[in-house]
Amino acid sequence: MYEELIESGDLSLARKSVLPGTGFFLPDELEEDLEDEQTAAALEGADVAVVADPDADGLACVALIREAYDDVQVVPEPDDDTDDDEAEAAVSTESAADAVDDVDEPALAAGGDEPALEEPEPTPHSVALIPASPHNVEDALARVAEFGDDGIDLFVCDLAPDRYEYVEDELDAALETASSVRWYDHHQWGDDVAESVREAGVELEVGDSDEECSADVVYRSLEYEFSPMYEELAAVTRDHDLWLREDPRSDDLADYAYWSDPAEYVEVVREYGVDLPEWAQAFLEERRIEKNQLIEQATGRAEFREIGGYTVGITYGRCSQNEVAEAMREQGADASVIVKPAGSASIRGTDEFQLCHEVAGKVNGGGHPKAAGCKPDIYDDMLDYANHWVTRGAVTKRVILEAFEAVVDEHEGDDAAAAGGADDNTDATDDDAESDE
Repeated sequence: MYEELIESGDLSLARKSVLPGTGFFLPDELEEDLEDEQTAAALEGADVAVVADPDADGLACVALIREAYDDVQVVPEPDDDTDDDEAEAAVSTESAADAVDDVDEPALAAGGDEPALEEPEPTPHSVALIPASPHNVEDALARVAEFGDDGIDLFVCDLAPDRYEYVEDELDAALETASSVRWYDHHQWGDDVAESVREAGVELEVGDSDEECSADVVYRSLEYEFSPMYEELAAVTRDHDLWLREDPRSDDLADYAYWSDPAEYVEVVREYGVDLPEWAQAFLEERRIEKNQLIEQATGRAEFREIGGYTVGITYGRCSQNEVAEAMREQGADASVIVKPAGSASIRGTDEFQLCHEVAGKVNGGGHPKAAGCKPDIYDDMLDYANHWVTRGAVTKRVILEAFEAVVDEHEGDDAAAAGGADDNTDATDDDAESDE
């Protein structure tokens, strides 16, 4: 296949909006080999491994752990001598995390553009960062078991397996290599999954997903006296991760984490905290031009459906899902669905609809009551994907809307049963009262 057919950097905005990024088309073996090389390089000589979601929350966890372990700082600096062509290339290149579906929500957000395919370089860090998503956390655990030194300390942050059997074997292998495994998260955990992880020998701490982000959990769980800068980092990260949006700096952190290399993000926030330097702000300003254009494209495709008294907005496109969901909310949506070209979808709720994780759970996903993600298991071959792109996600939209209908019907049935039970109790009380009289 000609490279220009899958190169997304030079596409028109309209085409870029409806097609996945270049990373989508890379063979799995190539990606796996690259991840093996990168993980081996990162773990060489490391005392600690942190398997984390490479979003702002997961990377804030890494920053906190590196601070607690007094890890060396490697602060990136802008290259003033970079020519215009190189600068443009740097701006158009997204991290490897963006090249796959962001299962943060648990993930499954947007497939981005090109992954970084450079040869891995030796790292001086004693606390190694191993990026992972909820859909491949088991692979990251297996790599720590394979490439980590015996006795290494292992942390897993901002990740939640849907089922224990998904990670059981790999976690057992990691436990044999590591001297300790600590897992910090704030997603919705099934009681059986959490119990199984703890019984395996993991120190698991799960925060309230309505009150804390994973960085909050790490901040309060580590026996270390952090400076106020790190307390502020956790707070501002929480502002975006819980979609509070009370601090404008949280959008900067989220965007910078999304567009920069994960290792770069960690070192920048360790050096500068939540107030990013001018060169990082300039980088964000440049990237947001196209980001806003893609948001407009997706928002313009929005449709609205009435499901059991809820208004559900649904659209398609490669875009920033949170801003698009907010735009649909402003148009009256109680819940929003953003279907991505890579086949995944982001589901966002409001105070009126807090069942996003249940909807996602019916279509191969999970997450929070107000924020979830999924990738329906409906793609058997490339023809299915071609249909997905041409129809702007028609089949995926239908499957997810059917999941909404099922969840709403289930809760209406539960409410009716509860009301019936209450009526029965009321009747019994009335009868007892009458007999007493």
